[in-house]
Amino acid sequence: MDFGIVLQNNPPASRVVDLARQAEDQGFDYVWTFDSHLLWQEPFVVYSAILAATERVIVGPMVTNPATRDWTVIASMFATLNEMFGNRTICGIGRGDSAVRTLDGKPSNLATLRESIGVIRNLARSGEAEVNGHTVRFPWSEGSELDVWVAAYGPKALKLAGEVGDGYILQLADPDIAAWMIGAVREAAEAAGRDPDALKFCVAAPAYVGGPEEREHMRDQVRWFGGMVGNHVADIVSRYGTSTAGGSAIPAALTDYIEGRKGYDYAEHGRAGNSHTQFVPDEVVDRFCLVGTPDEHIARLKELEALGCDQFAVYLQHDAQEETLRAYGETIIPALRGRAGGAG
Repeated sequence: MDFGIVLQNNPPASRVVDLARQAEDQGFDYVWTFDSHLLWQEPFVVYSAILAATERVIVGPMVTNPATRDWTVIASMFATLNEMFGNRTICGIGRGDSAVRTLDGKPSNLATLRESIGVIRNLARSGEAEVNGHTVRFPWSEGSELDVWVAAYGPKALKLAGEVGDGYILQLADPDIAAWMIGAVREAAEAAGRDPDALKFCVAAPAYVGGPEEREHMRDQVRWFGGMVGNHVADIVSRYGTSTAGGSAIPAALTDYIEGRKGYDYAEHGRAGNSHTQFVPDEVVDRFCLVGTPDEHIARLKELEALGCDQFAVYLQHDAQEETLRAYGETIIPALRGRAGGAG
């Protein structure tokens, strides 16, 4: 199993770069960041600094979207970073959430997402793409490589991920939901004539390492995540309903907890201790996130690995960032890789 971290581009950017460097030192393989240009600093600028300060981690957004960024510009940024630093980039993409909604926009439809994936990937792989009726390419780009991983929750988006994605991103760590989601993506890939084993599967969720006496604090530090996931779940419920309401194909474990949701304040998006996610019960925090002792983390990660998870990406939006990185580097990552502990 590979490991990643997910950061927000809060100033100073030097702090983001330093956390990326620490993650590499602790054995992490990927550094992802949010991509929401009104809420945080511009990620692609920060990526250049991260790549310059590290040697091997792969860097990219979790996730960008086809609504607020021109697709050819996205591809050009990836191809440029690849030329500068070697092929060490990855593209996570979805329909759009905070970057779109803070501009009073709407997430892209799935047809647009599908088309954008083809354009971004082809151009960022030094190939050709059809844009506005014209065949275009980057004449300066040679040998660039880019995989595009699709973030999704709903049935149609999961189907798209299986049909066109190089990988799938699930932003929660509940094994039962992960089994359902990964199974749906694999089924779609196989139906499309693709090898489902060729796709990569990433589970991303907050992780906080501590003892039993700290559990209440750990839960409160990561409760924001259930609120963030709830934005996407609310969209799904509006389309498909809930299982308890009569027949939705979506697992009740994903949809039913948002019954007490009363809205969302993007000014506090992804922030520990925010004021609008108290509807998220402890049971959901425990299922969606990893909180507890190293052994508890290891047990959950082994369960996810058995379901086909190739990467676990740690959201670090809480008050124990360095401590979490060290715990993973010294104990948890070695346990999943079958080697002795220690950074590097």
